[in-house]
Amino acid sequence: MTDRKEHYRMMTETPVEKLIIRLSVPTIISMLVSSIYNMADTYFVSQLGTSASAAVGIVFSLMAIMQAVGFTVGMGSGILSARYLGAGKNDEANRTASSAFFLVIVLSLAITVLGLLNLRSLMRFLGSTETILPYAEAYGQYILLAAPVICSSFVMNNLLRNEGKAAFAMIGITTGGILNIALDPIFIFGLGLGTAGAAIATALSQSVSFLILLSMFVFRRSNLELGIRFISKKASTYLSILKTGLPSLSRQGLASIATMLLNVQAAVYGDYAVAAMSISGRITFFMFAALLGFGQGFQPVAGFNYGAGRFSRVRRATLFTAITGTAIISVLSLFCFVFARPLVSAFRKEDLDVIAAGSTALRYQSIALILCGLCVATNMSYQATGHIAGATYLALCRQGIYFIPLIVILPYFFGLKGVQLAQPLSDVLTFSTSLFFFIRLIRELGGKKDEMGL
Repeated sequence: MTDRKEHYRMMTETPVEKLIIRLSVPTIISMLVSSIYNMADTYFVSQLGTSASAAVGIVFSLMAIMQAVGFTVGMGSGILSARYLGAGKNDEANRTASSAFFLVIVLSLAITVLGLLNLRSLMRFLGSTETILPYAEAYGQYILLAAPVICSSFVMNNLLRNEGKAAFAMIGITTGGILNIALDPIFIFGLGLGTAGAAIATALSQSVSFLILLSMFVFRRSNLELGIRFISKKASTYLSILKTGLPSLSRQGLASIATMLLNVQAAVYGDYAVAAMSISGRITFFMFAALLGFGQGFQPVAGFNYGAGRFSRVRRATLFTAITGTAIISVLSLFCFVFARPLVSAFRKEDLDVIAAGSTALRYQSIALILCGLCVATNMSYQATGHIAGATYLALCRQGIYFIPLIVILPYFFGLKGVQLAQPLSDVLTFSTSLFFFIRLIRELGGKKDEMGL
């Protein structure tokens, strides 16, 4: 009880700027390491050839589906449990966390079974050409086998992060990421397993992360308890989790669809174009991961204090996150814009077509990413404070409402240049929409009177 009271005081009395930074450092590290999983695979597999490099981009769409499931259940349960803890409803928090863990296991097992039964058709559907297909199948089958540990790790990571235990979540994610980097060259080259070796390394690394994260709950390092006795039999519990996680489903689910469409449109111009967009996409995602990590450090502060009725703290935290997040992504974007060509060439030194197309796409995206700081702060604040309709709409914008029409239309008029410009232009349009929602939320929070704490 004492620990919970101390945790409550920390979340509701520590200056929000200091608290967000404290919570965001481990989440930034976690997000960067998570992006390294795929970036390391892309780097090492790229040494096998252009088609093999493109296969990682194809399977990234599949991993985005797993992320969509994990983040939907994880963010939904994490935000709800944070609000319950903030309101002193600890039993409800435990019930939400345990039910979410059970739910994600069921959903991820379904992905494994359905994916393996339809592997070849699935890889083609995700944009694989006939030359890319053998590499994509070899890579994808092991990723599918690892779906349960990948998805459930996302849930546990989000539960720990949203209750303010981001450092514990970081330990699990970071350990797996470092292990993945070490195992990739061993399995790919040392054991001669090729693209399958990269997938096996990722699966094993994710399994280690899963066990570390699970130990945080088993050994009571978390304020939440996971147990069979807490699993809810009420449909309303699962609907609440899914409803609260709907913006994450929109965000991550559309990421999978967007990547698939991007691969399909790029494939028209050859394997080199798919590889180029895959490499530039991994570098861009690495930058965006840092911004998301900072935003995820803010989200438990917003959710906990909103549940505790400390609305002025939520408003201040939202403003701080938008401004600081913009500064962070601006520095990273400037670096990638200046060093775009050497960054892309580090993956495919021998293929000049890949380097040219990839560096151009990376420069376009670097310019537009500067606008994403406000977009992330707005979307996450809406989700954390229970404005699910607004959060879902904003989540649909970047890779759905704006991106999908652009990736279909622009290549028709501008060829490969249209493929390269689709996401940057989508980011510009998403910013214009987010700005309106941001101003409205800040005014709404400013008009609420703080409630008394526990």
